[in-house]
Amino acid sequence: MMPPEEESPDGDRDGGLVLLQGPKSGSTRKQGCDPFAQTQRSKLQHRRARINQQINKEMRMRAGAENLFRATSNHKVKETVALELSYVNSNLQLLKEELEELNSSMDVYQNERFLSSSSESISVPMIPLGLKETKELDLLVPLKDFISEHYGEEGVLYEKEIKEFMELRQAMRTPSRNEAGLELLMEYYNQLYFLDSRFFPPSKTLGVFFHWYDSLTGVPSHQRALAFEKGSVLFNLGALHTQIGARQDRASLPGLNHAIDAFQKAAGAFNYLKENFSNAPSLDMSTASLTMLVRLMVAQVQECVFEKMTLLRAQNDFLARLQLAQEAARVEDVYSLVHQTMSQPHVKDYVPFSWTTMVQVKSEHFKALSHYFAAIALCECPAPSDAELLEQEKAFLQFHVTMPEGPSLRVLLQDPEERRKLGKAHLKKAIMKHEEAMRIHGLCKILRKMDILQEVLSFAHKRSLSKYSEIDHEEDFFETGEAPDIHPKTHQKPEIKSPNFSQVKVTDLFHRLGPLSVFSAKNKWYPARRVHLVRGENGFGFTLRGDSPVLIAGVIPGGCAAEAGLKEGDYIISVNGKDCKWSKHAEVVQLLKSTGKEGVDIGVITLQGSECPKAQVDRKAAVMSSGSGMLKSNKENSRKSLMNSKSASTLLVWSKKSKRSKKSTYSGVPFTAVGDNEAMY
Repeated sequence: MMPPEEESPDGDRDGGLVLLQGPKSGSTRKQGCDPFAQTQRSKLQHRRARINQQINKEMRMRAGAENLFRATSNHKVKETVALELSYVNSNLQLLKEELEELNSSMDVYQNERFLSSSSESISVPMIPLGLKETKELDLLVPLKDFISEHYGEEGVLYEKEIKEFMELRQAMRTPSRNEAGLELLMEYYNQLYFLDSRFFPPSKTLGVFFHWYDSLTGVPSHQRALAFEKGSVLFNLGALHTQIGARQDRASLPGLNHAIDAFQKAAGAFNYLKENFSNAPSLDMSTASLTMLVRLMVAQVQECVFEKMTLLRAQNDFLARLQLAQEAARVEDVYSLVHQTMSQPHVKDYVPFSWTTMVQVKSEHFKALSHYFAAIALCECPAPSDAELLEQEKAFLQFHVTMPEGPSLRVLLQDPEERRKLGKAHLKKAIMKHEEAMRIHGLCKILRKMDILQEVLSFAHKRSLSKYSEIDHEEDFFETGEAPDIHPKTHQKPEIKSPNFSQVKVTDLFHRLGPLSVFSAKNKWYPARRVHLVRGENGFGFTLRGDSPVLIAGVIPGGCAAEAGLKEGDYIISVNGKDCKWSKHAEVVQLLKSTGKEGVDIGVITLQGSECPKAQVDRKAAVMSSGSGMLKSNKENSRKSLMNSKSASTLLVWSKKSKRSKKSTYSGVPFTAVGDNEAMY
C-alpha cells in the first residue's frame, strides 16, 4: 500500500516516501522524497546543502592559506596571504550568518493553519531542527574487496546487495516528514548494525570516510568510524521528529497529542545519542548541545501540555483557571532552564541568537500568562459557597510560592474586594512581563520578521491591559502590591521516549554470506578448501552436529574424512557446489546420503581457534559425554559472542559507548541454532 503523501506548509506536496516494486521477489525498496520537489521545506534544505558546500570550500581555502602563511618567510607573500585570509574569513562569516537565518526559519515548518487562525487561537511557533547533510558514499569497491579478502568469495556476486544498501543510504538523505520518513531512517540505522558486524573488524577500518555537516554551523566533519554514521542518523531521527511536531495543528486535541508525542520522541533520540555516543567530531552532537536540545524538546512538550489544558478545561471554573496558571508557570520554569543552558560558554556562541531570544521571549510570555490566569480566577469567578470553600482553600494554599500579604486565606477567597486587589496585582505583573517579552522580541532582527509571534505577544498584552482597565476603579487609593510568584505545577509530566529500534523489522542484506555468529568481520578463518570424499564401509568417517552451518564435531582416525584432511571444528559450507551455510542438519545429511559411488565434494572452512569461541565450545562438546548441557551453553556463548562483536572504542576516534548491550535493539538477528542431534556418517 502506498503511504500518503504529505502536505508542505505552502500547500505543495512534500514528495512522500515512495515504495518501488522489486523485479521478481515482490519486495519493496524505499526511496526518500523527490530532491527536486519545489516545496518550501525542500528549497530550504537545498539552500542548506549549498551553504554547507560553500563553507567546506572556504574552510579548505583557509587551511591552505594558513599553512602557506606559516611556511613562508617572504614578507610580501605573507601580506598577500594575510589579505586572502581576511577575505576568506569574511566569506565564512557571511555564510554562517546565512545558515543561522535558515536555522531560524521556524514558520516554514509550522502547520498552514498556524498562519491563518484568529489571534485568540493561534499558537506560538515551535523550534524545529534542520537535517544534517551528508555526501554521497560509494561502497561498491570497498565492500567487494572486503568480501573477496575476508570471506574468500567473489565480491562481484554481491553487487546487488551492495547497490541496495547504497540506494537505502541515498534515500535516507531526504526522508519525508511523516511516519514513513521515520521508518526509513530507522531501517537504515538497523542495517548499519549488520554492516558493522559484517565489514568492520576490530583491528582495522574499511578505508571509507563518512562525511557529515554540522546541523547549525555547516562545518564539515569526516570519520572512518561507523559510529559517526550511526550517530548522525540518530540525530536526523530526532530532527525529523521536531519537524513533525512543529507541523501539527495545535488548535485541535489530536494535533496537540501528535505534537507531544513527536517532541517526546525527539527528546528521546537526542538523549539516547548523548548517553550512548561520545567524542563527537561536530558540535551539534556534543554533550552540551545534546543536553540543550533535550531540554528544549521537553520545554516544547510542556508548552503543548499547557495548550491542551486550555482546550480541555472549563474556562469559567476557578480551580481550572488556577491549574492553567500553574501550567503556564511550569512552562516558564522549563524555558528558563533552557535559556540558562543556551547561555553556557560552550553553547552560547553556537546556538542561533534567534533560538536564544525565542526561548527567553517564551519564558517571559508564559510567566505573564500565569499571572493573567491567576487574576482571571480571582476577578471573574464568584466567591465560593460553603461547600466549595474547603476545596478552593486547599488549592489556593499551594498556589503561590509565598503567601500574599493581607487577610487570611479564607477571608481573601470570600471577600470580592480582597480578590480584586490581589487580581489587580497579578495583572500588573502580567503586563510588566508581557512588555518585557515584547522588548526582548524586538532585539532580534529575525524574530521581528516573524509576524505571527508579534501578533501573539501583542494580543496577550492588549488582553491583560483591557482586563486591568476593567477592574481598576477611580476610587482606588491603595498602592497595588507585589503579586507573589505562582508555584509551577503540571498534570502531565513530559516523558523522554527512547527510540524503539525493534519497531522496524529489517533483514540482513548480506545474509547470503552466512550466519552472523560465524561469518562476521571479527572472526578469522583459514582459506576455504574443497575435499572429495568417497563413502567407505563405515561411511564417511565423521560426526556432524548443529545447524547453519553444520559442524564436523569428530573425525574417526584412518577414515575417509581423516585421509581427506577434515578436522574437528570444520564447518561445512557446500556439498557438491550447493551452498550449505544456512542449511539445517537434516538437509546436509540428506545431501550426503544422496551421493553415489562417485563420491561427494565438500566445501569446508576452519575458524582460527583464538577468534571463535563457538568453535572452541563445539570441540569441547564433541569430546564430552554430556552433550545437551554443553549445547545450551554453546548457544548462549555464540549469542554473547555476536552481541559483543563491536569494534573496541579505543580504536575509534568517535566511538559508541559500550555500557549498554544492543541485544534488545534489533529483531531478526540470525543466531546459530545448535540442535541436540549428533550422529556418525
